[in-house]
Amino acid sequence: MRYTQAILDYFASAEARPTRPKELAKLLNIGKRDTPLFFEDLERLIGCGKLYQGTNGLVRKKAAEHLLSGIVRRSTSGFGNFIPKDELASPDVEPISIAPEDMASAFNGDEVLVQLLTRRRSGGQRCGRVMEVVARARNSFVGEYFERKGQGYVTLDGGLLESPVQVGDPGAKGAQPRDKVVVEMLHFPGPYEVGEAVITKVLGARGDVGVDTLSVIYQFGLRDEFPAAVLDEARLVSQQFDENDLGDRRDLTDDTIITIDPIDARDFDDAISLERDESNGHWRLGVHIADVAHFVRPGTLLDREATLRGNSVYLPDRVLPMLPELLSNALASLQEGKVRFTKSVFIDFSPRGVPVHAEFANSAIRVKKRFAYEQVLPLLNGEAPADELPDGVLELLQRMQALARILRKRRFSKGALDLSLPEVKIDLDKNGQVTGAHQVVNDESHQIIEEFMLAANIAVAQKLDAMELAFLRRTHGAPDERKLRKLSEFMTSLDLTTPPLPGRAELQQLVNQVRGTDLEQAVSFAVLRSLKQAEYSPLDVEHYALAELDYCHFTSPIRRYPDLTIHRLIGAIAARKSPTGPNADDLVMLGRHCSQTERTADQAERELNKVKLLTLLAGRIGQEMDAVVTGVEKFGLFCQGLELPAEGLVPTRSMPPDTYDYDNRAHTLTARRSGAVWRLGDRLRVSIHEVDLAKRTLNFRIISRAPRTLPSGKPAKKMTRKGTKGRGKGRW
Repeated sequence: MRYTQAILDYFASAEARPTRPKELAKLLNIGKRDTPLFFEDLERLIGCGKLYQGTNGLVRKKAAEHLLSGIVRRSTSGFGNFIPKDELASPDVEPISIAPEDMASAFNGDEVLVQLLTRRRSGGQRCGRVMEVVARARNSFVGEYFERKGQGYVTLDGGLLESPVQVGDPGAKGAQPRDKVVVEMLHFPGPYEVGEAVITKVLGARGDVGVDTLSVIYQFGLRDEFPAAVLDEARLVSQQFDENDLGDRRDLTDDTIITIDPIDARDFDDAISLERDESNGHWRLGVHIADVAHFVRPGTLLDREATLRGNSVYLPDRVLPMLPELLSNALASLQEGKVRFTKSVFIDFSPRGVPVHAEFANSAIRVKKRFAYEQVLPLLNGEAPADELPDGVLELLQRMQALARILRKRRFSKGALDLSLPEVKIDLDKNGQVTGAHQVVNDESHQIIEEFMLAANIAVAQKLDAMELAFLRRTHGAPDERKLRKLSEFMTSLDLTTPPLPGRAELQQLVNQVRGTDLEQAVSFAVLRSLKQAEYSPLDVEHYALAELDYCHFTSPIRRYPDLTIHRLIGAIAARKSPTGPNADDLVMLGRHCSQTERTADQAERELNKVKLLTLLAGRIGQEMDAVVTGVEKFGLFCQGLELPAEGLVPTRSMPPDTYDYDNRAHTLTARRSGAVWRLGDRLRVSIHEVDLAKRTLNFRIISRAPRTLPSGKPAKKMTRKGTKGRGKGRW
């Protein structure tokens, strides 16, 4: 018996409501044996468009033909930008504008149904009206509590709403004015409705030590403390660990194996060994990764918690680990001198760095020496004494340097992209307050480890693909043609030559051409924006930036759940057992989840960096700093400080008095009267003008503008409308 008609009949009935698939099966009295057939019919109905499943998992009747489904992004002004669901994968697509009075109660990130309107905005942008909120992106928010006329209110962080929301009687949950609180929304505000919420947690007074971090943790819904049952299971697993009971593991405890990590690293999950056969010049690289799969078995409480978290979150002043610290910082951490269980990948390379063979083992190692990145180059350059190093360690470092150089040269000759931008990391004191910033150096010691981790990830993915197993790949699809055309148009506006549809080689040539010039950041940002985001998926899609057909993440199972799923497969292969894991459909869902948790972690890190920098700059109004233009919009220039990586806006209203025309293709603002052109990559001297900690905004004012230096090393001519005449129809 099939269930298509029964499902359709239910959703056609008066009592139909949005429901989850499992709940629907219960409502229709589907037996356990028939559940797979039921789900198959349900997915077919969703796939052909007769039913609709929202991002929250609820299944519902298909929306009316004239309504569009998608995600709405709401600005602090109340306006919304709506992107239809079918176009979400194309960030380039022109969003539909929704006026505040047409937003209903839709909030930032909500999934909504929108009706297209006949009117258009002055710039020609399509307009729409929210007809229904299908799924809320979130119900919990963080804000600052205050009281007015005997009522409690909360102003939401980040300027999410112009108006505060009511939270009832004063002092709920013991909240005091200026406290940061977590609220659960009861009624979302509408155009003519005040929002109503309830306080669920008081985080502490604004400005108190650690409150900014807690605010961001709750804002992004991050998992902080581990449930007691999970900690109990971690203790039990640790008690069962016996470093002397290697079982059938390959014993590598006497081999020369080292780790190289950041000086402030808290967990160590990768180690290296390397030998060379002097008779034929072949290399044998060993990449040894902490065997987290030994401690975290499928279906356990530890596994479920790790799945929910998806990854560790590295905030400026603390880490929210994927696994309890008893494992992540101890038993599954490759500490110097300790016997630790690992998954090992051995790759044989020809003298020219061509991989000729790979094998895998469940192993045990004892790290001979732990290095920080900063210690490695002085040793290799002979600038630091090597007398106290264990025997063979210096020779190992020298072999590692030689092979990594060969692999790196070969990788880029195959077409891999090198788009790394200098990373600036903020410095904090013991109270978590910003004291300064420094540029993270990506020197050869980092590149050595990077090459070996890439080699291991590729070898593992190729093995799993050859065995035709379903696994979570790290995919990075080729760029969309529309975005490449826009990139080419932008490069033309910078007087840089590129084909209409640049490939990997042309993209790398562009980046190399402007390296060390004022255009470096502008071009690098533009190239990165033209690429798709990497994600986790079982689909057989190449990794575009790496120019690799098969690639996965294997080397960090302590901090990434996808790596743990790969370890389980490799562990079975190494033990000559039949590998088992989630099926392809389950992997699709798991990949989406892990991709989202990864992006949420990145957003939370950026947001907390921003909060800490704004807190510092709030006390430095009027101070000048050098900055670079990182974004151009019709309302102003986004700039990032060069010494402190604070991003702020130079509003057009604070720029030299003029009328400014915005070109979204060339990313420029052009002054009509003076003819001055402001564009991505411009170097400016700015002053800190306004800081709004509640809305988390920073406004700059321009003090002066540095002359632009072209890739040739010559200063560019001052660009005016006259000087750019004829460079493209409608460009200015």
